[in-house]
Amino acid sequence: MSVVNEMPRTVRTAEELAEIDRRVLVHPHHHGSRQERITIVRGDGCSVWDAKGVELLDVMGAGNWVAQVGHGRRELADAAARQMSTLEYYTSFDIFANDQSITLAQRLVDLAPDGLDRVFFTNGGSESVETAFKFARLYHHHRGEPDRTWFISRNLAYHGCTFASGTATGFPGIHEGIGPEFPNVARVSTPHPYRAPDLCPGRDLTDFLIEELTATIERIGPGNVAAMIGEPVMGGAGILIPPADYWPRVRELLSRHGILLIADEVVTGFGRTGAWYDSADRGMRADVVVVAKGLTSGYAPLGAVLVSDAIAETIAGRDTYLFHGHTYSGHATACAVAHANLDLLEQEGLVERSRTIGTWLSEALALLADLPIVGEVRVAGATVGVELVADRETREPLMADWVTVALRNDHRVAAREYGNTLVMAPPLVISRPEIDRAAQALADVLRRRPAGRS
Repeated sequence: MSVVNEMPRTVRTAEELAEIDRRVLVHPHHHGSRQERITIVRGDGCSVWDAKGVELLDVMGAGNWVAQVGHGRRELADAAARQMSTLEYYTSFDIFANDQSITLAQRLVDLAPDGLDRVFFTNGGSESVETAFKFARLYHHHRGEPDRTWFISRNLAYHGCTFASGTATGFPGIHEGIGPEFPNVARVSTPHPYRAPDLCPGRDLTDFLIEELTATIERIGPGNVAAMIGEPVMGGAGILIPPADYWPRVRELLSRHGILLIADEVVTGFGRTGAWYDSADRGMRADVVVVAKGLTSGYAPLGAVLVSDAIAETIAGRDTYLFHGHTYSGHATACAVAHANLDLLEQEGLVERSRTIGTWLSEALALLADLPIVGEVRVAGATVGVELVADRETREPLMADWVTVALRNDHRVAAREYGNTLVMAPPLVISRPEIDRAAQALADVLRRRPAGRS
């Protein structure tokens, strides 16, 4: 019998943790040239602390658009402990379920826009998108239209990093070196009003995008398209808020051709932009909605796919067998944590508070208006994107990676960059003074633009 030398579970220094990290841990979304390591060990409210004891103001929702209710909430820890001591997990396959997943599914439907009546649980956003794609193909297959296998996504969309979701994601780098990819995915242009003069000079942006989408559908063949997927507000693209008439016109066009619409609300759902589900207010009238992140505020991995009764009965009705599922679908503890998270969102009015945070962000960031490297500031609820440019006239992009480093090192503020856009998505419990601190820190960094940055 071999003996495994386990690493002692002792308190380790920040340097020791960083060394072990570099030796054994593979990081997602990691630039290999970056040898610095930051080990976060504690959180409370809108602050986190690293292994060196340095406090950071978290204005990026734990770095990944989550933490709606803030860090260190005892209520969620207690909910997990209670559930684990009762029933930590049991399969949801076939005829089995647990009380937490059943009641959570009902709760999600009650909060959802009309027409979304059924719930399938996953472990996160990428799995939810994969499931939505499979459901869309199955739906058309069982209705006698097996040729509907194509999906339409958009440039700069972010839908995940798994096989189908990664193909739908519209960032070129995510596709390098992994082909051939998931087949039959077409991408169309991004609804980016600030960039409209470059995309369609002299044209109405929505008119241009609808014409392009129409031509794409006609090229593929209307009877070959299963669904289009889109974020109501594009998060990873830099908080791109579409024109008000964009989604209603997209919806009308898709309906005319029997094409489903999948709303990716992994980022926008559960109060992030000021609504339980953002897609309804945008006029999407989605057939499928995928969620994750804010469903548990990151306290447990959980995602969900909401569909209509018609879709559910077609793919998983009396005469069909749904050969699809994940071991941890409807995980009892994760669902209990989600219940506790939704309780806090409701009891503390955090969905409504997101809109107030949006007002605070707009007011606090007004001091950026005169900075020549700021092209546009976009706010959607408790989410903001500050697009940087080397030249306001030409709108030449200015990469923002240096900004997040300076914010962290000089001001102890943790934000995130996406290309040339600095993004903030703070917990919905953030205070006005904390927002002012982050805005002033950002203004200070941008005023001290390093030489040679372009």
